[in-house]
Amino acid sequence: MDEKVGLFTDSYCLNPMNNEKIPVYIANFVLMEYGTGAIMSVPAHDQRDFDFAGKYGLPVRVVIAPEDESSEPEARGPSEAFEEEGVLINSGEFTGLKSREARERIAEYIEENGIGKKVVKYKLRDWGISRQRYWGTPIPVIYCDGCGITPVPEKDLPVVLPEDVKLTGTGSSPLQESESFIMTACPSCGGKARRETDTMDTFVDSSWYFIAYCFGKAGIDFDTDAGKLKEELGYWMPVDQYVGGVEHAVLHLLYSRFFTRVMRDLGIVDFSEPFINLLTQGMVIKDGAKMSKSKGNVIDPDHLIENYGADTSRLFSLFAAPPERDLEWSDKGVEGAFRFLNRVWNIVVRNVDSLVPIEMAVFDKKELEGLPSHLLDLLRKTHQTIKKVTNDIEREYHFNTAISALMELVNEIAGIEPSDERAAKVLRFAIENALLLLFPFTPHIAEELWRAIGNETRASEQKWPVWDEDVATTEKIELVIQINGKLRGKLMVPRGLPDEEVKRIALGEEKIAEFIGGRDIKKVIVVKGRLVNIVPAG
Repeated sequence: MDEKVGLFTDSYCLNPMNNEKIPVYIANFVLMEYGTGAIMSVPAHDQRDFDFAGKYGLPVRVVIAPEDESSEPEARGPSEAFEEEGVLINSGEFTGLKSREARERIAEYIEENGIGKKVVKYKLRDWGISRQRYWGTPIPVIYCDGCGITPVPEKDLPVVLPEDVKLTGTGSSPLQESESFIMTACPSCGGKARRETDTMDTFVDSSWYFIAYCFGKAGIDFDTDAGKLKEELGYWMPVDQYVGGVEHAVLHLLYSRFFTRVMRDLGIVDFSEPFINLLTQGMVIKDGAKMSKSKGNVIDPDHLIENYGADTSRLFSLFAAPPERDLEWSDKGVEGAFRFLNRVWNIVVRNVDSLVPIEMAVFDKKELEGLPSHLLDLLRKTHQTIKKVTNDIEREYHFNTAISALMELVNEIAGIEPSDERAAKVLRFAIENALLLLFPFTPHIAEELWRAIGNETRASEQKWPVWDEDVATTEKIELVIQINGKLRGKLMVPRGLPDEEVKRIALGEEKIAEFIGGRDIKKVIVVKGRLVNIVPAG
């Protein structure tokens, strides 16, 4: 089902290829397939239109510019179409608006003036669900010479795949070689008949199986268990988070929404959308191409697990790129992940004798006041890491930055020696939390080390770590330095530093001294925690 969103006006233009009338569209379109030639009638902002205009000497008027160039539109005309978001130029009262805001404002203007209206139109594209292969759901159709094409009766469903097929990887569907599967009786006349040997596209199953998961292995009778059906679906559905590749985001998501609406209309479900949130993940790339068997650029997982372990493979895959970006496979990256996990292992093993006797690493406010600065720094870094890893996972699914934060914490941990009981307690606190934060990425090594430091319960049974905002607060803060109200620099100072000390540090900055140029200082204004404004005399 394609969705076309735009503004339709009462004006038309002619397609120069066939003189067909085309309604003039304003705004952008999504999920539509186009041919060639003049497509959008905006040559400055669609490359196909730009090429067409260049070929026929048509004028190109730029109406959207990059934000950093919007104040200086290119006088010579563009060298290629600008297809990204930007700021409107040459657009009358809409000049200066960002693209997204401008679309809404233009829509309002058109409707208010009776020129046109904003509409949403849908088109359902055909779907070829037949596949010449063994896996997939058998198509429940029987061919009879006398009765023609006959559906398999409902009482004989499901049709089960046979197990005597030979998978050669060549030719037509393997099911054509299974006589026991093909030959059957016609459900209408009882005569000899044959089964369909194609199977359904696996998208057919995956477009509704999330509904079936709600009922467990026992399944459910849709005719007699209507009450249970609504109860179970009401608890589990809609799905909170959908994660899939780009091909799924377009096709599978589209089919899933269609199936859900069919089930809604049949009274099976009482919701229209199957998923709440969508995350489109990137592809794994190797040697400049998507990793696939057909291209011969796949990585043998057995080799990785044998040489590095499953945790290393997981860690590298999650660390190499954000989930929405393509991941470029790197053997060096895998080795780097392996070295990091070995470092974590060695740190724990080296300090295990000092860590095991400490039952619980919990600190009250009084203990914090007496801690040496290097131990307080590690404690603060641990709370900051808990906060960052938690937010990166829950808010953005940015596992790569979460892992990067853990690497920074491990660097801090490596510099601490358990020289006394306080140091050992801080070290255990940092290591315990580092292992729990690592667990989602590398569960095997995290579990092993969790038990190694004396814990009798499993790491997988622990609550997720919680940070203390007071402890996590950065010790230093950034202050803006102004001279006569104009920004001239920035300064990092300890939080809570007295105003006089802040003034002294600001005036002592070499760059600030150059701006003052030897003039006397009339006054210095300190806005605590925010800025320092220096007012020279004269």
